[in-house]
Amino acid sequence: MSPLSPRALWLRLFLPFAAGYLLSYLFRTSNAVIGPVLAAELALPDHALGLLTSTYFLAFGAAQLPLGMLLDRYGPRRVEAALLAVAACGAVWFALAEDLAGLAWARALIGLGVSACLMAAFKAFNESFPAERQSALIGWIMSAGGLGAVVAAQPLAAAIGIAGWRGVTLGLAAVTVLVALALWLAVPERVRPRHGLGWAGQIAGVRRVMTDRTFWRYAPMVTMAIGGFMAIQGLWVSRWLAEVEGLSRAQIARELTLLNGAMLAGCLFMGFAMTPLIRRGIGEPTVLNAVAIAVVLLFAAINAVAGTGSTWLWALLAFAYPLCNVAYAIVSKSLPLELSGRANTALNLAAFIGAFGLQWGMGALVDLLQSLGRDTGSAYRFTFLLVLALQAMAVIWMLLAGRARGARDRASD
Repeated sequence: MSPLSPRALWLRLFLPFAAGYLLSYLFRTSNAVIGPVLAAELALPDHALGLLTSTYFLAFGAAQLPLGMLLDRYGPRRVEAALLAVAACGAVWFALAEDLAGLAWARALIGLGVSACLMAAFKAFNESFPAERQSALIGWIMSAGGLGAVVAAQPLAAAIGIAGWRGVTLGLAAVTVLVALALWLAVPERVRPRHGLGWAGQIAGVRRVMTDRTFWRYAPMVTMAIGGFMAIQGLWVSRWLAEVEGLSRAQIARELTLLNGAMLAGCLFMGFAMTPLIRRGIGEPTVLNAVAIAVVLLFAAINAVAGTGSTWLWALLAFAYPLCNVAYAIVSKSLPLELSGRANTALNLAAFIGAFGLQWGMGALVDLLQSLGRDTGSAYRFTFLLVLALQAMAVIWMLLAGRARGARDRASD
């Protein structure tokens, strides 16, 4: 990209990508509000609702490795604009679908279409900003996602009450087309080699990322902590609040708004705080270690006080969660710039494997436990405890891998 003033970078680069990620997060979390409406209208059990919601994550995750190659080869502007057109088609299909199969395929198409929204932004930032600003920029772009999550709570519920879920989804399709046009027309294109690496070279780069020690230090945590939060936020938190906390639909909408607002605040904190922390010598791995431990402890507290109405703990968890995304900056910095698209999308694949597996698996486990005689609230408590155990093991792995690397570094000195 040609040199741009800070104002031009904000208007022509950051804002279009931020709008795309806002839409991506809105689509991702909308089923927490739309899901109960669909379940009532189509008589869907929990495992079917989990499958419907997780098809988004399946398609999104499956796209990540080829997406990384496309971003490194063709650039973020063209790739994201084209894929958002696919998302708009998926939204139209979803609005017109009459059965579970149609809804699931449409949801998968939406997931594919928005699969580049965050990774394309990361790639553009890697190419346009210095290394010390990467974590802060992740916070700022995640803030756009947090705003999308806020819109996906009470405002979305109110819109569905006025226009119905089909009308709202058609409206989202139209907005998605407008954002795709903004990306195509406004974002400056970076000059790229006319004859870059072929696909064999691109695949070799993927192999290098997937065998990198730093990648494997953080991938399990990303799978269980980031992927787990996405799975729960996108669907199961609303079921937890209903079945374990006993809240009404209106109360759940308010709690989701609080949770998503707290996540937005956490993203903004990350945007403001990370660059000053780095300049003061507090490295990103140190921040991530502390935050990952806090996320596990907060989720443990939610499980410990289940049924007591302590929903404020969800807000604290949502505030802490965004800082786990520092892992993307750490992994991308450990590899050459030309691999940044593949590094970020490989890590994102780990997140969406967790999101898909947990979102579907949690519903299946709840249904199984109910069939064995457990009441619904007890089934959800057991399922959430299992997720907590998996998250704790992933964070312990990250901490131990960091200590092992430190020991190797000291031994080589």
